[in-house]
Amino acid sequence: MTSLRTFARLAFAGIFAVVPLAGFTQDYPSKPIRMIVPFSAGGPTDVLARSLAKSLGDVLGQPIIVDNRPGAGGSIGIDMVAKAAPDGYTVGMAHTGTTAINPHLYARHPYDPRTDLTPITPAVSYTNVLVVNPKVPVNTLAEFIAWTKRSDVTANYASGGNGATNHLSGELLKALTGAKLDHIPYRGSAPALVDVMGGSVSAMFDIPITSLPQIRSGNVKPLAVTSAKRSSYLPDVPTMREAGVPGFDEAGSDLWFGLVAPPKLPQPIVERLYQATLKAMQTPELREAIRGMAYEAWTLPPDEFKVFIRNDYYKWAKVIKLSGAKID
Repeated sequence: MTSLRTFARLAFAGIFAVVPLAGFTQDYPSKPIRMIVPFSAGGPTDVLARSLAKSLGDVLGQPIIVDNRPGAGGSIGIDMVAKAAPDGYTVGMAHTGTTAINPHLYARHPYDPRTDLTPITPAVSYTNVLVVNPKVPVNTLAEFIAWTKRSDVTANYASGGNGATNHLSGELLKALTGAKLDHIPYRGSAPALVDVMGGSVSAMFDIPITSLPQIRSGNVKPLAVTSAKRSSYLPDVPTMREAGVPGFDEAGSDLWFGLVAPPKLPQPIVERLYQATLKAMQTPELREAIRGMAYEAWTLPPDEFKVFIRNDYYKWAKVIKLSGAKID
């Protein structure tokens, strides 16, 4: 009799243990959501995040509050996401760096993106474009590589800092082609591009939003984009593969930003966030903002995004190993 009563109590408790979760997911969201952005306010990631937060909040019927938590190449903010409660009220704006590069770059990295995050969906993809100072006597990537190998030339390339995607793109180009280029790291890509335009640096890999105006004005020359396909913003610029470096797009190519959440987020909430993001991405305001930042709108279902993150993780591990880049 005692065992039957115990069983009955457990079963009764079990029924009501399920009810709050079911009701919770059905009513979700019932309060504001925090979106952790792992970079400083005012930068490209922050601008994208705030545009997405506004449209996504309108779809969900609750405000999404952007919380900037910069540091360690974005890892500090995304670690906060990884350690947050899996209740759907904390999400993060992840990036190629925070899920695929930093875990291999930093000697002590606090989370494993393959297991410590719940992928929701990417939001945008973008490319780096290799640009050179107009006085560099080349017009193609092949000519540039050959030029760097000349005995009378000291060629260099700038980046936004050690471990940045434009740094790793340069190291990958060197590893695949034997190009002779000295790396000059800057504190951000903006001052790096200024020095490329001024001629004190030969080249750099840059994102279209900042390089496009300088390309159009003739302040820099574009040689190739790192993405697997040509950029819609630079349709006349070849990909690395088209320009003669086929292994480049297999190792490290398209870059992205996307939404992630804490691990063990209930599937109904994952699906709610994913479907709401799809609707938000169709709003004219967000589409215009994405075009204004020279990004490409891009989404994947959560299960496919999970596979993509895992593959991206291993892909960039090879790039970092080739580059030899490390941050203590």
